[in-house]
Amino acid sequence: MTAQVSSQATRALDATPDEVRVEVRNHIGHLTLNRPAGLNAITLSMVRTLQQQLDAWALDPEVQAVVLRGAGEKAFCAGGDIRSLYDSYQNGETLHEAFFVEEYALDLTIHHYRKPVLALMDGFVLGGGMGLVQGADLRVVTERSRLAMPEVAIGYFPDVGGSHFLSRIPGELGIYLGVSGVQIRAADALYCGLADWYLESEQLGLLDQRLDHLQWGHSPLKDLQGLLAKLAVQSLPDAPLKALRPTIDHFFALADMPSIVEQLRSVAIADSHEWALATADLLDTRSPLAMAVTLQMLRYGRQLSLEQCFALELHLDRQWFERGDLMEGVRALIIDKDKTPHWNPPTLAALEAERVASFFKGFDGIGS
Repeated sequence: MTAQVSSQATRALDATPDEVRVEVRNHIGHLTLNRPAGLNAITLSMVRTLQQQLDAWALDPEVQAVVLRGAGEKAFCAGGDIRSLYDSYQNGETLHEAFFVEEYALDLTIHHYRKPVLALMDGFVLGGGMGLVQGADLRVVTERSRLAMPEVAIGYFPDVGGSHFLSRIPGELGIYLGVSGVQIRAADALYCGLADWYLESEQLGLLDQRLDHLQWGHSPLKDLQGLLAKLAVQSLPDAPLKALRPTIDHFFALADMPSIVEQLRSVAIADSHEWALATADLLDTRSPLAMAVTLQMLRYGRQLSLEQCFALELHLDRQWFERGDLMEGVRALIIDKDKTPHWNPPTLAALEAERVASFFKGFDGIGS
C-alpha cells in the first residue's frame, strides 16, 4: 500500500516544504524523505515535489546522479497512512484516485530516469517505499533493512509496480512475498534481486563522504559502482529464502489460493512442515479476495511490460475501493483497531473464481 496523504496535500507544492529535503553536492542531487516521525510515509505533495525535482535534474547538466534516502534510522519509507485515502473515499472526494495516478507516474520516472539513481534502503521499505526504490539503478540495503509488500494484510494488493518486480523474482518467491506480505531482511533482498548491495548502516556516513569527494569520469553509473565496490558487498550468506526455495516453488506454483493453503497444511516437504503450517496460519488472516487477486495479478504480470503492469494496477485500483476489502481492512486495523476484519468473503472456500476474474475484465483482453 502506498499512500500517506491528507486533504491538505492537494494544495500547492510549497504547502509542506520540509517533507522532502533537496540538496546538490558534488554534482549529486540528494532527495531525502523527511517525515521520520511518520516513518517517511509519502504524501501527495511529496510525490509532486519528487517528480518536479527529478524532472528538473534530468535536464540539468550539472547533476550527474541522484541519491534517494529517508531521514532518521527507522525507515526509508514504510508505506503510508492510508487513513487519508479511506477518508477521501468515504467523503466522496477524489484524492484516492489522484494519488495513485501521480505516484505511479513518479515510480515510472525513476525506472526510466536518464541519470543513475542510488537508493539507500535503510530501515523499513514497505509498499510505496518499494515503488520508489525498485526502479533505482543501485539499491543498497543495511542490517536494519526490512522490505515487504504487505498490502494483503489490509485487504489490498501489492501495487507501485509490484506486479512487475515481484513477478520477476526467480521461481515462486515473488508470489509468496506478494500473497503473504511477509517482511524480508538484507540477505533475502539480495537473493531475490530486490537489492544490489549490502552496506553496514554505520558506513552510510562514510559513503556520504566518499560521494562528496567522488571524481567523476565518463560514466556516472560506473563511478558509483566503483565506489560501492570498495565499501559494500553484493551477496550475503544464509539467506533464509534460499533454503526454503524448493518448498516455496512447490506450494506457490499450485493453481489457486485454496490449493496452496490446503497443501501447506497437508503435505510435508523435507523439514519445512512447521514453516508450512505457520505460513498457512498467516494466510488465513489475510483477505481471501486480496490474496486471490494478487495471485492472478502477479501471474499476468510475468507476461506484461513495466508500463502494462502499472496500467493493470491502476485498472484494479479504480475498482478496489468500492469492490475490494480495503475499506474493511483499514477500519479493523487502523480506525477501530479491533484487528478482526470481516473479509468479504470470509474464507477462500467461499470465494468464487468468477469474482476474482471480474476485476481483470476490460484490461487489454485479459480476464475477459
